[in-house]
Amino acid sequence: MRLAGPLRVVVIVLTAGLTWILVSILLGTQSGFSRLQQFLRSPENPPTSEPRPKKYKCGLPRACPDNSFAFRIMSGAANVIGPKICLEDKMLMSSVKNNVGRGLNVALVNGVNGELIDAKFFDMWAGDVNELLKFLRPLHEGTLVFVASYDDPATKMNEETRKIFSELGSKVAKDLAFRDSWVFVGAKGVQNKSPFEQHVKNKKSSNKYEGWPEALEMEGCIPQRTAEV
Repeated sequence: MRLAGPLRVVVIVLTAGLTWILVSILLGTQSGFSRLQQFLRSPENPPTSEPRPKKYKCGLPRACPDNSFAFRIMSGAANVIGPKICLEDKMLMSSVKNNVGRGLNVALVNGVNGELIDAKFFDMWAGDVNELLKFLRPLHEGTLVFVASYDDPATKMNEETRKIFSELGSKVAKDLAFRDSWVFVGAKGVQNKSPFEQHVKNKKSSNKYEGWPEALEMEGCIPQRTAEV
């Protein structure tokens, strides 16, 4: 009895495959067992891929200790891509939330419970610096201050503004200049300079973008304040 067309094809393929495996074994080119595995492996059961690295809050590569807040902050890229501020897996400021803009993007957070108090951006090229001062002057002790630059963070800065940021723990606020990239996390009442700060000067010779330095990204764990003062 002659085999039906499809069955004949299957028999031919199996015969050819087994012959190939036997030849490989005889020639010693590859393990016959591994060849058989490859040949018989079902497409519905592909090789198990390596597990993806686990990501924690705000995309951090490891979990923060207890009684601390996980954060990630990114400055804007040139005047094209807006900044982002994430805390405890909550996006406080971003282009998607439509609450970022040119200048300084500032989020105020309760240092005890991590709740957002307020978030605003201040145009430091054509805006009024007094709006920023009104935002920062009434800060309560222990308030966390997240800052991300976008485009130009410093043209409208005056001596009082720089002093306030310095008192919040900034090391570079006094020297911040036109189109510098800057990310910073400080707090009202901090005793020392903040460990959470990055700054890149706007220099034509080293700028990543035409007219702007590279964007900055910073992440970490901020100790939770134990009680209101």
